Amino acid sequence: MSSTSYPATRLNLLLCATPMHGHVTPLLAVAGALVAARHDVRFLTGARYRAAVEATGARWVPLPADADYDDGDVDRAFPGRVGRHGVDGARWDLRHIFLDPAPSQLRAVDVLLAERPVDIVLAESLFFGALLLLCRPPAQRPPVVNLGIVPLGLRSRDTAPFALGIPPMPGPLGRARNALLSWTTDRLVFGGLQREAGVLAREVAGGELTTPAMNYPALADAIVQFTVPEFEYPRSDLTVPVHFVGPVSLATASTAPLPEWWGDLDGRRVVHVTQGTVANSDLEDLVLPTARALVDSDVLVVATTGGRAVPSASLPPNLRIAPYLPYDLLFPRLDAFVTNGGYGGVHYALAHGVPILSTGDTEDKAEVSARVAWSGAGLRLKPRKGRIESNRIRTAVDRLLSDPAFRENARRIGTAIADAPGPAGVEDVLRDLAGRRGEPAPRF
Repeated sequence: MSSTSYPATRLNLLLCATPMHGHVTPLLAVAGALVAARHDVRFLTGARYRAAVEATGARWVPLPADADYDDGDVDRAFPGRVGRHGVDGARWDLRHIFLDPAPSQLRAVDVLLAERPVDIVLAESLFFGALLLLCRPPAQRPPVVNLGIVPLGLRSRDTAPFALGIPPMPGPLGRARNALLSWTTDRLVFGGLQREAGVLAREVAGGELTTPAMNYPALADAIVQFTVPEFEYPRSDLTVPVHFVGPVSLATASTAPLPEWWGDLDGRRVVHVTQGTVANSDLEDLVLPTARALVDSDVLVVATTGGRAVPSASLPPNLRIAPYLPYDLLFPRLDAFVTNGGYGGVHYALAHGVPILSTGDTEDKAEVSARVAWSGAGLRLKPRKGRIESNRIRTAVDRLLSDPAFRENARRIGTAIADAPGPAGVEDVLRDLAGRRGEPAPRF
């Protein structure tokens, strides 16, 4: 990361995010930092996030209605995804949740580019309107910075294709495996996605998609990845600058009142389990199986409903649950973290040196879970038919609690996170891209 000081030229910036909590939240931190640095920031995302965007000082711009949806109940918004898991679930989500809205996203971006000059467009990885924008020649678009809110998906001879959740294998055998997986994935797993993306590139963007769709960030002018190198697979053949700035949306001091049971944590080993901010409608996915798995141990299990009402039904006696919890106070007390693999939550655990059990197998979560195991900071459990048996959870948590190596590795990564620049590092990249002396890039 460059530490060069640039003149304080005001940049006109456009941030773009899919209207989902885990996609918007990191960009809110970026928007706030850029506004504080006196840049002009417009933020294109869903109506649900208007207040949050405006609280950063950025100007909220609505996505078109056909590209917006309520992520509070994704299964209701996209009923076709119900019951899909693993690669099938990832393929369905990529096609219908992320690629289908891309033409409307691009049209919205084009309107904003015509309305007012833009120095740089910043888009999170699954805002596929950016994929279409990057299919245009550089002379016909502003510089584009990809914001890595999910694990780095760049295609490499050193890694398996993104979305499979397969960790690296070193040496010639690993590279041969990766080449075979890439060939198979491009033709059989994501062939339909690639063909559809190629059609949209030609018909909507007026260009050609020259790389696999999931590798489209390789077309960007720069990538800002919201992690540290210690939690990302090494690649020896990168063709686009990748800047690791660490996570940008770590929780701040909480002002919410503590739940009445908070004192129960004193003197206990504590495990926090979460299904993420969206998939909380059925606590049988992970919360209740984890509590039942540990009911005969000396571990207290703590969970949230993500804002939903606490269930009135009888709960395991070792479970404490609340709509929200003060993460800044909770995580320093944790002995382990059980998660469905959200990128933000995993990084918050790593920042506090907490060992992790990750179970995700849809969207980007299989990749997050694979990195948890690869980094040595925790374990990965793959669901079977969408569920994980309590006995497997018990065995995995017991390993996390008994083997100090997991906590040591989590702390090692946490130290790297503490040393990373966070949101301020994004501005360094933008300054560099805009001209290395703070001069604005050509206007579009």
